[in-house]
Amino acid sequence: MNSGAQPADIATPSPLPREETSGVAPQTPLAAIPAFKARLGSGKEHLYHQYDLGIPITLLVQERSQLIDEVLREVWTLHLGDTPDAALAAVGGYGRQELQPASDIDILILIDPKADSELAEPLGRLVTFLWDIGLEVGHSVRTVEDCIREARSDVTVMTNLMEARRLCGSESLFRQMREATGPDRIWDSESFFAAKTQEQRRRWQKYGDSAYNLEPNIKENPGGLRDIQMIGWVAKRHFDAETLHELVDHDFLTESEHQALVGGQTLLWRIRFSLHRLAGRREDRLLFDYQRTLAQQFGFHDGENNLAVEQFMQQYYRTVQELNRLNEMLLQLFREAILLHDEIGPPVPINKRFQSRSGYLEVTSPSVFRRYPIALLEVFHILQTRPELEGVRASTIRLIRENRHRIDNAFRADLRARSLFMEILREPSGLTHAIRRMCRYGVLAAYIPAFANIVGRMQYDLLHVYTVDEHTLMLLRNLRRFTIPKHDEEFPLCSAVGRRIPKLELLYLAGLFHDIAKGRGGDHSILGARDAWGFCQRHGLSEFDSRLVAWLVEQHLVMSMTAQRKDISDPEVIQEFAALIGDPTRLDYLYLLTVADARATNPQRWNSWLDALLRELYHGTRRALLRGLDNPQAQSELIDQKRAESLRMVARYGADPGDCDTLWRKFSLDFFLHNSPDEIAWQTRRILDTDPTQYPLVVIRPVTARGGTEIFIYSRDRANLFARTTATLDQMGLNIMDARVMTTDDGMAVNSYQVLDQDGTPVDDPERMEEVRATLVARITEPAHASIKVARSVPRRHRHFPIETRVCFSPDEPNHRTIMRLTTLDRPGLLAEVGAVFQSCGIRLQNAKIATVGAEVDDVFFITTEDETPITCERALACLRREIHDRLEGQNPSA
Repeated sequence: MNSGAQPADIATPSPLPREETSGVAPQTPLAAIPAFKARLGSGKEHLYHQYDLGIPITLLVQERSQLIDEVLREVWTLHLGDTPDAALAAVGGYGRQELQPASDIDILILIDPKADSELAEPLGRLVTFLWDIGLEVGHSVRTVEDCIREARSDVTVMTNLMEARRLCGSESLFRQMREATGPDRIWDSESFFAAKTQEQRRRWQKYGDSAYNLEPNIKENPGGLRDIQMIGWVAKRHFDAETLHELVDHDFLTESEHQALVGGQTLLWRIRFSLHRLAGRREDRLLFDYQRTLAQQFGFHDGENNLAVEQFMQQYYRTVQELNRLNEMLLQLFREAILLHDEIGPPVPINKRFQSRSGYLEVTSPSVFRRYPIALLEVFHILQTRPELEGVRASTIRLIRENRHRIDNAFRADLRARSLFMEILREPSGLTHAIRRMCRYGVLAAYIPAFANIVGRMQYDLLHVYTVDEHTLMLLRNLRRFTIPKHDEEFPLCSAVGRRIPKLELLYLAGLFHDIAKGRGGDHSILGARDAWGFCQRHGLSEFDSRLVAWLVEQHLVMSMTAQRKDISDPEVIQEFAALIGDPTRLDYLYLLTVADARATNPQRWNSWLDALLRELYHGTRRALLRGLDNPQAQSELIDQKRAESLRMVARYGADPGDCDTLWRKFSLDFFLHNSPDEIAWQTRRILDTDPTQYPLVVIRPVTARGGTEIFIYSRDRANLFARTTATLDQMGLNIMDARVMTTDDGMAVNSYQVLDQDGTPVDDPERMEEVRATLVARITEPAHASIKVARSVPRRHRHFPIETRVCFSPDEPNHRTIMRLTTLDRPGLLAEVGAVFQSCGIRLQNAKIATVGAEVDDVFFITTEDETPITCERALACLRREIHDRLEGQNPSA
């Protein structure tokens, strides 16, 4: 484990200078404040110096605790002398003598109830003094009876009291408290264990039930420091154990497991120490603000394929994954010892190798995996076929971990192993739990060596919120849900398509391999496809099935990119995509893989808009495939169909067909090509129903078939209309997903925007919609010179991603326009800035595809000259590229 350089000959910290440890303090508390503040300051600086010298962190957290002990004892004496009516105790992490530089200092002041009134004033002064000298103390003042009452009702209070350590004052009071709150009086080890495990489950849920967040909390996330403390608390309550090593003596841990536990704790302590130092305060979150600096401090360097920060975070994630495994195993052992009193019932045979006991699967003999290594896979298949089993017994989990080395080349070549792995994928139930357990126990990475490379691997961006292995498991879970009837309402189309999939195991294999080559250099889709092909061939799949899996891995991004970056209302785009897909079955597989992948990449970024885009692309491509690739739909035929359908829809509401034709003659063919019949009919009705004296017309439709809220503007065209509109929507916290901009022959702007609220949902609140409408009307009628700047600040996370602004152009000859693709850092007011450049350069915007991938914008603009011809002049394109680059890079917050 790479934890940074530490000199091998350093064993103990050097003592603090004599003048800093001197117990001499001025006679009056007020006069003593500067001396104490200076002492604490120099003590912290000394601690940092020791850390930089490589002193073991275990010694430094104790040294910090010892310094605070000395200060508190002197402050106590200064304010209360040697009173026999009170005692001062350290509790919590301070009680364990585990103080980081900015950790809270939790203290308990025990008092004799008879002296309550006479102690109130000096205790108040003492606490104020502690804050005055710079100690952030969390304190409670209680009698022994108070402690008993509070501890009975709150297991957290009980936990703090268990860790109490007397600093000074009455030994008698402290002893009374410890005896009165012992397990023979309150919170016996059974009830304590049950309460703490429930507390852990709630904590995990609060922090996302995953150890693999982009900015994890190293204390509270699964596998964090709190989980190690949880083990210590249970051991202390049940065994009266003072150290984790005593669990080895009680046969709950092996020496190697104890070393892994302590090693993981040491790394997390070092990270936490560095976090406190960098932040200058208590900070337990590994924020982007600190990750790069920490990676450098811990000795990592950028590699050809992996950034230093990614290597550092992979070390962190693998560490907490191991701690999570140990936590699971130990809590199960505790459950047997504490709740079941080691009376776990008789074994119920399953086969020669396995049996169940008290609802958990176990081996019939400790030598099972040595004698029959294939049983390392059989474990997971049995769990699939016997849903009544709650899991694997801790002793068997330990045996699995100890025998993983038996999964070698010979094991992987064994026909029995290959057949069993495919059976696991083909089993109609329990796949998600089986694969997740295989990953957690290290079996999946052993059986598929390429998978080991992505365990704990993070990608330093805002799009991928999970590590690659966790993302893969989430994707498999999503695929599995498409096949379970009780989840049909979540994604009806996906569920319907899922029932048509002939071989689900091929879909699961594609999901398992789609990102397996991340971090290896080169195109991960192509490299992953090669891995998938080889795996399928070795596992007896036909050449047809193997090619399908490899093709899905290679093309797993193409459907999402097509939907978000291309104009899928264009029949030529659909025809091109359909030609790539080839047949409806491949389309079904790819559609399910794409939806599952997008949802598993960043659940918060999945929204109704992306869902609708992918559905639209799926249906359009399926129609093209059924029509025949050699019989594409002509653009003119599509426009005629849309006009006819729109006319029928408008006529239902009493509109005059002649009025519609008169209006439509002013519109370009793009209006019909890039809008659905429903959109054409709705916009036409709104225009015809509005008196021209009421322009500009701004109307909002809350939820459309495209999954967003449509904002339609019909107004006399004017300078900066696009920039002014987008700035207003941005300022109001609306995310623009799509923009369709055109001008009629008589100079009217016909602009349509699809937007979502900040949480990714359509805007459907009537008051909110009216606020947006009224604000837009006011802003677009302002004088042309009025400011269009967006005042919102750049999100904190975005500042840590230096994304270069890139602009490239390509012709869109069939539609007589130019495509401009813009990649840059996302920021408030971006579209307004681009619109202002278009205006100053005499560029007409026809359409826009807005896509934000994490902190990176990947927008596509369909543009023409003012007379609606493609931009072919290289000088004009170079000027436009330079203008956009200069304007955006000049305000890039990460530049």
